[in-house]
Amino acid sequence: MIHWLIVNVVCPFFGTIAFAVMFNVPNRFYTSCGVIGTLGWLVYCVTVNPTSPAVASFFGTLIVVLISRVLTVRMKCPITMFMIPGIFPLIPGASVYYMAYDLVMSETDQAGEIGFVALKIAFGIVLGIASALSIPRDVFSMEYWRNRRQKG
Repeated sequence: MIHWLIVNVVCPFFGTIAFAVMFNVPNRFYTSCGVIGTLGWLVYCVTVNPTSPAVASFFGTLIVVLISRVLTVRMKCPITMFMIPGIFPLIPGASVYYMAYDLVMSETDQAGEIGFVALKIAFGIVLGIASALSIPRDVFSMEYWRNRRQKG
């Protein structure tokens, strides 16, 4: 249990913060970026067993982008401050590496299988981003909900 907690909570948190540092995100957003990346990874871990990695990546990305949109409105900053570092744990880097390795080793069948899985994961990430960004920005503002309650 402790090993699972360290690997699946602490590592994505600090990995996302490191990626935020690399992209020159202001210091005050580091903790938020780490929490967003960790939540996206935990959603991925919970949904990967009953579904495919592509579907799990979709749901993880959806959570990352939705939380990023909420924090963007609350902290009055661009969404890229949270979304780009938050998606970092979900990127299929190892799959792309092993695909390239298998291509170099002339194992094209295995490279094709791994590459197709990586492509499906990347497509799941893109669909998650597109789905969450299709929601109007006003929905993430508290004033929108106050005005809607007063009209109804």
